[in-house]
Amino acid sequence: MNNNFAERLKELRIEKKIGQIQLAKEIGVSKGIISLWENGLREPTLSSLIALAKFFEVSLDYLAGISEQ
Repeated sequence: MNNNFAERLKELRIEKKIGQIQLAKEIGVSKGIISLWENGLREPTLSSLIALAKFFEVSLDYLAGISEQ
């Protein structure tokens, strides 16, 4: 994982106009973990990545910073 993930996560969350607390509730994690991910201090589990990709309707490759789509 790299900083692309942290940047993309924050961008997607802001585009959807939701806060960290709401996103955390939607995917079943704590608000603190969202903050850690967005600041590049922790990496999500595969199940969390999948939940994020489904929630934002993007590919895992996009979310991980591998692709531009």
